Amino acid sequence: MRRLGAGLAGIALATLAFEALLLRVFSLAQWYHFAFMVVSIALLGYGASGTLLALRPGTGGERLDRWLGRLAWAFALSMLGAYLFVNLVPFDSYTIAWDRRQAFLLAAHYLALATPFLASGLAVGLLLARYPAQAGRLYGANLVGSALGCLLVPLLLPHLGAPGTLIAICLVGWCAAAVLAPRPAPWEVLAWAASGLGLLALLLAQPAWLEVRLSPYKGLSQALLHPEARVVYSRWNAYSRVDVVAGSGLRSAPGLSAAFRGVPPAQWSLFVDGDARSPVLGEAGEREDPAAWEVLHHLPTALPFRLRPGAQALILEPRGGLDLLVALEEGAGGLVAVEGNPLVVEAVGHVLAGSPRNPYADSRVRVVLREGRPFLQGTAETYDVILFSLADPFRPLTSGAYSLSENYLYTVEAMQAAYAHLRPGGLLVLHRWLQWPPSESVRAGALLVEALERAGEPAPAQCLAVLRTWSTALLMARRGPWTAEELAAVRRYAQEEQYDLVYLPDVTPDEVNRYSQYERPAHYEAFQALLHGDRAAFYREATFDVRPPTDDRPFFFHFFRWRQTPEVLRNLGRTWQPFGGSGYFVLVAVLILAVLAAGVAILLPVAAGGRVARQGRGAVSLYFGALGLGYLLLEVPLIQRFILFLDQPIYAFVVVLFSLLLFSGLGSMASARLPWPGSLWVLAAGALAAPPALGAAFGATLGWPLAARALAGCLMLAPLGFLMGVPFPRGIAALEGQAPGTIPWAWAINGSVSVVASVLASMIAVSWGFRWVLWAGAACYALAGAVGPHLKGHGRA
Repeated sequence: MRRLGAGLAGIALATLAFEALLLRVFSLAQWYHFAFMVVSIALLGYGASGTLLALRPGTGGERLDRWLGRLAWAFALSMLGAYLFVNLVPFDSYTIAWDRRQAFLLAAHYLALATPFLASGLAVGLLLARYPAQAGRLYGANLVGSALGCLLVPLLLPHLGAPGTLIAICLVGWCAAAVLAPRPAPWEVLAWAASGLGLLALLLAQPAWLEVRLSPYKGLSQALLHPEARVVYSRWNAYSRVDVVAGSGLRSAPGLSAAFRGVPPAQWSLFVDGDARSPVLGEAGEREDPAAWEVLHHLPTALPFRLRPGAQALILEPRGGLDLLVALEEGAGGLVAVEGNPLVVEAVGHVLAGSPRNPYADSRVRVVLREGRPFLQGTAETYDVILFSLADPFRPLTSGAYSLSENYLYTVEAMQAAYAHLRPGGLLVLHRWLQWPPSESVRAGALLVEALERAGEPAPAQCLAVLRTWSTALLMARRGPWTAEELAAVRRYAQEEQYDLVYLPDVTPDEVNRYSQYERPAHYEAFQALLHGDRAAFYREATFDVRPPTDDRPFFFHFFRWRQTPEVLRNLGRTWQPFGGSGYFVLVAVLILAVLAAGVAILLPVAAGGRVARQGRGAVSLYFGALGLGYLLLEVPLIQRFILFLDQPIYAFVVVLFSLLLFSGLGSMASARLPWPGSLWVLAAGALAAPPALGAAFGATLGWPLAARALAGCLMLAPLGFLMGVPFPRGIAALEGQAPGTIPWAWAINGSVSVVASVLASMIAVSWGFRWVLWAGAACYALAGAVGPHLKGHGRA
């Protein structure tokens, strides 16, 4: 049994590592929403494995070792095959609306990615069906192995990159095959030896055809189309890939004034995960034409530093350093640059080696390698200017295609924290993209207004100023009302730079919409309604959802409303967006597809005579369905909520999954000695209490160092994780002695509804917040607690 447990742990380790790698690979190659969809559907392989075993309950028989070894070997090679297929035969999400071949290619991607999960699920299901009395130990080994798998990708990616990490994961699966098949046939020995040597050769060579291929629509791909463009820096870390491209035709200066008549200085383009282009100004080792650097005085972020000469300033997410250079040119007295990605600082230093224009090497700049929220929580410093740099790429928002992107820097709580660090008269500044109809800038304004109100500011409307360029909006919130002299300076600056006023406390209609003209001054009208009208009515009647995000619902880019449905359907295939502009409806389609696929996986063994016990089918389906839903309805929001606490999605993924799976494994191993279903009621109560408990814990510890926060996170999750590991093996043990297809059927139910839960959790979170997802998970575990005693054979568990 120890050998089987070790082999099972190896398969589980590789499975979770492969899933984590897919998230990183598809976030780079495509976008986050596509990565989420692919991984969610691929997990149907788990459910399909239970369905196959329920249809053929005697699979394995006396040759269990041979079956397990072959499945592990197939699992190891299918991971490589799936990666190669989706990488070398790319799917084009932009042309699917008119190119029907893309729909078939998308389905082929799903099938390819599901294959490794199918093989892994078959191995786990075979062992559980063969040894139900040992379900606690075996399922515990599976969970502990999965927990260790969470650690593999962030450890290997910085050193091996995505291709090398993939091959290393395949080798783990190959080793599991050797453990699970102690007496292979001669031909199997040759096949395994050849495949192992082949994997080692790929790991050492890492040929170019293994490199991740980016979508042609990502910013990095577009930049490389320019003549003479070339990559001069490219590196992975645990949560991103940073590239720098050189090319004489690459120029970027968001919000540049029409009053600037010169040519900007030479620049590189810095990309994070193939997108989010940021300019890096300056020519290494050479001095530029001084006139070119006048561009820094003609950018909108120069205004707050003119209003506060000699300012002590905090700049969050400066990326390529453009806003740092602007602040320095405008005479800032001292800067704190808070950049969460150390590769960004390294990349800028690499391309500007020897240049006096490297902002991160300037003696007036103190660089802090930390995310903005933990820094704000942990510092006692105050500033004259706090600037949130424009670090995100422009995103079309009409269809909600980017709804799933969490951003804890643009929540009410984040703005409150920043506002608390302003000196009297200090400026809180946001630089955002300009959208039509008005959306992103209006939501940013709503964030500032809500934060000022929570901070006790009696008249937020007297503290706000908003300008727009031809492409961006600059929002400034003053600590205390604006003075007449300051408002005059803002008007003078806007006139000189030909920027349009959107909002000032005393702005008049004839002052707006002068330079970059729209048919009507919609941005001005939106801010008047926000600040001087019925705000609740404005939120209800706005075309988009522009309510301010909170830490419980941190989806700054989720603007979709169901009332947009006719417009989205009318323009389907006519907009240059992923999936023909269907946006949020892709999530709805994935949910429907997941429900249909889960229904087939669950009902097929019953309809096809899969030897599933007739008595108690309802109890079995409700119990294991509730467990599958409940586990993911807790896991998914906890991962998303812990992004705030642990800075990066990959760190949240690792800590939350490691903790839940490790302690679930321990709970599974101890399950036979714990009360059942009493533990389910305790678990449901814990899930209900999780939202306020986590909020209080995060508030007390967010300023701690990352390692301390990671350890604290593990301890926070330990009780929930331990209890989450108890009900599944107890349920499997309760089914011992029933028809041979019943246990595989339970495995199919659990795996299939898990996919539904992963999509459902995201939809609930973007609509109502994480607390509702956790409460839904609590309800599922309460249902399982009520149904558990009705499982046939409960008394023999």
